[in-house]
Amino acid sequence: MLNIHFIGIGGIGLSALARFLKCEGFRVSGSDIASTSITKALIEEGIDVFSSNKKENIKSELDLVIYSAVIKENNSELIEAREKGIKTLSRSEALKFILKDKKVYSICGAHGKSTTTAILASILKESSAIIGAESKEFKSNMRYFKNNIIVFEADESDGSFLNSNPYCSIVTNAEPEHMEYYNYNYDEFYNSYKKFLDIAKLKVISIEDEFLNRVDIDAIKLNPTLDIKDISYRLIDDEPYTKFSLKDLGIFLVWGFGGHIALNASLAILSALEIMPLEKIRANIKNYRGIKKRFDILIKENNFILIDDYGHHPTEIKATINSVKTYANLKKIDKITIIWQPHKYSRTIDNLDNFIKCFDGCFELIILPVWEAGEEYQEIKFKKLFKKYNLTFADSLRVIDKKVVLYQNGKRVKDLNNGIVIGFGAGDITYQLRG
Repeated sequence: MLNIHFIGIGGIGLSALARFLKCEGFRVSGSDIASTSITKALIEEGIDVFSSNKKENIKSELDLVIYSAVIKENNSELIEAREKGIKTLSRSEALKFILKDKKVYSICGAHGKSTTTAILASILKESSAIIGAESKEFKSNMRYFKNNIIVFEADESDGSFLNSNPYCSIVTNAEPEHMEYYNYNYDEFYNSYKKFLDIAKLKVISIEDEFLNRVDIDAIKLNPTLDIKDISYRLIDDEPYTKFSLKDLGIFLVWGFGGHIALNASLAILSALEIMPLEKIRANIKNYRGIKKRFDILIKENNFILIDDYGHHPTEIKATINSVKTYANLKKIDKITIIWQPHKYSRTIDNLDNFIKCFDGCFELIILPVWEAGEEYQEIKFKKLFKKYNLTFADSLRVIDKKVVLYQNGKRVKDLNNGIVIGFGAGDITYQLRG
C-alpha cells in the first residue's frame, strides 16, 4: 500500500484527488497553510492533515508527494521530499497515475465545466466523480464507486486536461482564458484543445463556440440554437428549474435557470447516451441539485434573497445575471444588487471591456478590492471605467442578522436587506458571504 502526501490538500481540486485515492486504498496525508472547512472535513474522513507547511510533515515512509499548482519550488515540504529521495509529482503529472486505467468522462471548457460535470455525475449515478466544486446532491467534490468509470472535471488552465486519460472528451466551449499559461499564443492554446479531443474515443462538443464549430473532428455535436428548443423556467417547491427539449430526445427538466444550464445539461445527456437508456437519463438528471457557489441561494426571505456565485469571467457573470433576472421576475422582485470581487489583475485587465458591459441591468454595483491571487498590484481605475453604474466601493462585508453589511476603512457604510443581492468572485467573497 502506497503512502501518499498532498501539499496544498485544502484546495478544491487536490482535496478531491486525496479523497479518491483514500477510497482506492492508499494511505493519504496532507498539509495546507491553514485549517479550513475542507481540511476539517478531510480529518473527519480519516485523512491526517497538518495545518502548516514544514519539512517535519514529510515522513521517511512516504512513497509519493503530490503538490498543487500554487506550490513554489522553495516550499519546505517539497524540498524535504526531494532531499529524502521521495518521488514528487505536480497535480497535473499525478493525473496520469490516478486516472491511467479508468474510463474517464473528462469535461473541460472556459465556462460551465463544473456544472456539466456535476450534471453528468447525477445522470451516471453509479460512477465515481471528481469535481472542482461541491455537488449539492452528494455534498462533496468527490463520489466513489468501485468501478472504472469516472466523471472528471478537467482543467485547461495549466494544460493538465491533457493528462486526464479521456475516454470521452466533453468541451463546453474553448473561449481563450488563462492565456498567460499558453504564453498568449493562440495556436498553442487551440492546439491543446484539439489534442484533448483527438486522444478520446468519444467526443462531445458545443459548436456554438467558434473554434469548436470549425475544428475537423468526428464528434457528437450540439448546436444549441437548433438542437435546444422550448426553454421555459419555473419554480418547483420554490426551487429554480429549466425545462427544455433536446433534438428528437424529448423533454428534460434540470435544476437551475438559464440557457447555459440547458446547454450544460444537453452536453451531459448526449455524453451518457452511449451507456445509458434515454428514459433512465431523463429520470436521473432530476437528481442534480446544483453545486456550491454556483447560483447558491444562501438566504431566501420574502423581500430579500442572497446568492453566492463563483462567476469571475464576464461571460459567466452575464449568463448568471440573466438567470437572476428570470428568478427575479418569477419572484416578482425588481431590484438586483451585485457585489463583485474582481479576481486577479491580469484577468480583469485582459477582459476589461467585457467586464464593463456584463453588469448591465443591475440596480447597484458594489466593487470590492481585487483578489490578487499572488499577483503584483496594478492600478485599475474602477471609478472612472464603471461610472455608468450606480457604484459603491467597499473593503469587506459581513452577513449579520440576514443583512449584508458593507465596510469601508473599518466603518460600516451600508446595509443590504431587500431585493436580490448576488456576489460574484473566485476569491474570499464566498467566505465573507457565508461568515
